[in-house]
Amino acid sequence: MLFWPFVRILALISAAPVFNHQSIPARAKIGLALLFTIVVAPTIPPTPVIAIASAAGFAVLIQQLLIGLAIGFSMTLAFAAIELAGDLIGTQMGLGFAWFVDPQSSTQGPMVGSLLGLFATLIFLAMDGHLMMLAAVVKSFSVAPISAEIGMAFDWSKLLNAATEVFRVGLHIALPAIAALFLSNVALGVLTRAAPQLNLFAIGFPITLSLGLIILWLSMPHYGPMVERALRNNLQLFF
Repeated sequence: MLFWPFVRILALISAAPVFNHQSIPARAKIGLALLFTIVVAPTIPPTPVIAIASAAGFAVLIQQLLIGLAIGFSMTLAFAAIELAGDLIGTQMGLGFAWFVDPQSSTQGPMVGSLLGLFATLIFLAMDGHLMMLAAVVKSFSVAPISAEIGMAFDWSKLLNAATEVFRVGLHIALPAIAALFLSNVALGVLTRAAPQLNLFAIGFPITLSLGLIILWLSMPHYGPMVERALRNNLQLFF
């Protein structure tokens, strides 16, 4: 029976980064989920016969939705941590007022956060994260097989811990830039006290903005491994 695997995979696609982009039509997502279901169906354990229009069927339906959404949401948390780092850096640079349309969520967000979000998307695709995510959902059928028995097949506390890790990971990624920009602000404050006639807004903003862009440029090679580690850790939460 393909219905239950289809529900889990469709829930994953609706919540996972890149797949859940609003530019992808709903029919395309459903068709993609159906195609993946047909491909992976021979590799999953036998599915028990459960009537859909029954209490047990409703319970299994909720279970499959939760499992698929949890796997996709775990990847979204990694992207949230990276975008949080960009928001922190942008605020220190003085770009907190500059908003940009984020193509991932189709909403407006801080410019640096959107930039790092795109950077994370490129790394996600370059490391075959979309294939790893599909492999994870296939493995989930062995870890949490489809069954009418309601049980805690997954350790859901790991997902809660991953949500709390968003702030730690984001701060860890942004800390070098925040520290450098903080020192520059301190230096500008001392300079202003030493020479009150200087216009802080006239000289401070270009210096802070230029320094922030230089730090971003120098830090980009180091962001790659950190982003990849965060994505891999969240992908392995349940396995």
